[in-house]
Amino acid sequence: MHANQHFEILKKDNIGGGARAGVLKTWRGDIKTPVFMPVGTCATVKAQTSRDLKLAGAQIILANTYHLFIRPGHELIKEAGGLHEFMRWDRPILTDSGGYQVFSLSNTRKITDEKVVFKSFKDGAKMEFSPEKVIRIQQAFGSTIMMVLDECVKYPEIEKKAEIAVERTFRWAKRSYDEYLKIMDETGGAHKDMVFGIVQGSLYKHLRKRSLEQITSIPFHGYAIGGLSVGEPNALMYEMLDYLKALMPEEKPRYLMGVGEVEDIIEGINNGVDMFDCVIPTRLGRHGVLMLPYNKLLIKNACYRKDFTPPMANCSCYTCTNFTRAYLHHLFRSEEILSPILNSIHNVHFLIRVAALCREAILEGRYHEFYKDYKNGGLINYQF
Repeated sequence: MHANQHFEILKKDNIGGGARAGVLKTWRGDIKTPVFMPVGTCATVKAQTSRDLKLAGAQIILANTYHLFIRPGHELIKEAGGLHEFMRWDRPILTDSGGYQVFSLSNTRKITDEKVVFKSFKDGAKMEFSPEKVIRIQQAFGSTIMMVLDECVKYPEIEKKAEIAVERTFRWAKRSYDEYLKIMDETGGAHKDMVFGIVQGSLYKHLRKRSLEQITSIPFHGYAIGGLSVGEPNALMYEMLDYLKALMPEEKPRYLMGVGEVEDIIEGINNGVDMFDCVIPTRLGRHGVLMLPYNKLLIKNACYRKDFTPPMANCSCYTCTNFTRAYLHHLFRSEEILSPILNSIHNVHFLIRVAALCREAILEGRYHEFYKDYKNGGLINYQF
């Protein structure tokens, strides 16, 4: 599919925000945006089956190139028929490039203009990622959306280091896209998967603008905003999103990487973001935390021992329609396997519904009212 024919904007909020509702068309199925994408780092969304994810309304999930390259290896996954067949998921899959690991594993890797050299988390063996190799690994996976290798910097970071990362990210992006074009040539244009570029620049607006101009000069299928949600105050992230929304290409999907709190999703959508991902719903679920519109329920707390109400009264997920807080408290205290499963079912469903409610409001021309409701505490009255 040509890079300009795959994303359709159906409606925009014209009252003040940049919210938009659209459809991202992939050969694995259409994705209705805005969308929250659950993360399945190692070819599984933790504590969730494919059936659970579909019941929650998941349209697309993520997997991680770095982790799957180490174990079980891209050759094995290719032999299995690709990632979709390997994990029995017949909807789109987006694979991260390993760029986040370049950032998070900074004491066990060496980065040069040519490549990144890692130590394997499994056995300490030396491994290398180049922009070209990362694209080829993702091709072996059969990823629906491939992400390019980029360099993310910490917060705070000095301007010079942020600038070096911007320039390296651009050089890597060009090499990644060239490798993608080689795949297109090799397959006679039959390769149907997409590739997204990533904008960096930390919290320096002039660097963000430069990075955006550089990355959008390459005709990727979509553009991601990386390097946010790395420890900076929320207000600074929202300020940067507000700055970028007028500069991002209108006709391409926009993906804010690694963001999954309710406030971040709604503020991101208000600033024109179409796609979000985060490990937070299952991570919190494993620690006995259930997500609510404005706070979180710590199910381990003793006050829930005799609380026979649903975890969230206006939630239609399997957990909330069948079980009580008292039961979830008991499971967590007893260290039962079912505890993270039921908690995660709720959290994944809840975040997918947050994005879906925003989409419904945009399509019905009432996103401005929805956003005001959210700001005034009215989200508790919506049906999740």
